[in-house]
Amino acid sequence: MNTAETQAYSILSNILEKHTGQTVVANRHWRIDMALKPLMRTNSVPDLQTLAALIEIDADPKLTRACVEAMVNNETSFFRDQPNFALLTGPVLDNIREHRMASKKLRIWSAACSTGQEPYSLAISILENAEKWRGWNIQILATDVSTSALAQAKEGRYSQFEIQRGLPVMQMLRHFDQNGEEWVVKDAIRKMVTFTEHNMLNPCRHFGRFDVICCRNVLMYLSDEKRVQILESIAPLLEKDGLLMLGAAETVIGQTQKFRASKEFRGFYETTPADDRSAQLSH
Repeated sequence: MNTAETQAYSILSNILEKHTGQTVVANRHWRIDMALKPLMRTNSVPDLQTLAALIEIDADPKLTRACVEAMVNNETSFFRDQPNFALLTGPVLDNIREHRMASKKLRIWSAACSTGQEPYSLAISILENAEKWRGWNIQILATDVSTSALAQAKEGRYSQFEIQRGLPVMQMLRHFDQNGEEWVVKDAIRKMVTFTEHNMLNPCRHFGRFDVICCRNVLMYLSDEKRVQILESIAPLLEKDGLLMLGAAETVIGQTQKFRASKEFRGFYETTPADDRSAQLSH
C-alpha cells in the first residue's frame, strides 16, 4: 500500500470515528473498500484517494453523510446469539415482570438497533406470551445512528436472506407478510416499537429510564475512551434493578465502575450502587 492509499484510509477511518465512534483497524481496511465502492460508482469518484480528499474538506455534506452511512457496521440478525437472547426474553424479563407487577410498565431500549431485527425479535417474543403481558404498558425504543438502516427498520421490510437469518419459519409466517421477494413485518409487531435516530456518543438523558438496555456488539468497534463514554452515559438511564445486555464478546470489566456483572444472569450487567463504587475507589 502506498502513502496516498494509507492516508486515504486514515482520513476515512477518522471521519467514521468522528461521526459514530466506530473505528476500523488497519487489518480491516478491506471493509472500507467494500463499503465505498458502490458509492464511488454512483458518484463517479475515480478512486479512494479522491473520495477521501472530498470528504476531508466536506465538499458535499450529502456525500460525507452517505460515506459514513456506508461504512457503519450494520451487521445484525433476528434472535441474534440465540442462547443469550432466550435468557433475556425468558428468565430476565420474567424477573423484571415480578418486580413491576404493581405498575405493569416495561421499558426496553434497543441501542444501535441497525435495521430493526433486535427490537422486532423482542416484540415477537413478548407478543407470543401475550397472556403473560396482558394489561401491561410495554415500550420498546430502538435507536441507531444510520438513517438508512432506520428507514428500513421503520418499514420492517426484509429480503429473503435477511428474514432467514435467525428467524424460525413458523415465526416468519406468523408475524410477516410476503410481498414479492420481500417480507414485511405485520402491524401488530411494528406498533410495539418506536424508532428514532440517535448517536450513542450524544447525551441521552431525555430518553428516560429503562428496565432493560440492549447495547450489543457496539462497544467492540469503539476505542477505550468511547466505550467508557457510552457506558457512563447510559448508566443513569437504567432502573436500579434493571439490566444491561452487551454482546457475547463485550464486558464492562476494566471499562467503568458504574456497572458490575449480574450475580443472577450471566452476560448481563447491573448498575453498581454508589456506596460500592466509593468503596472500590478507596481501595
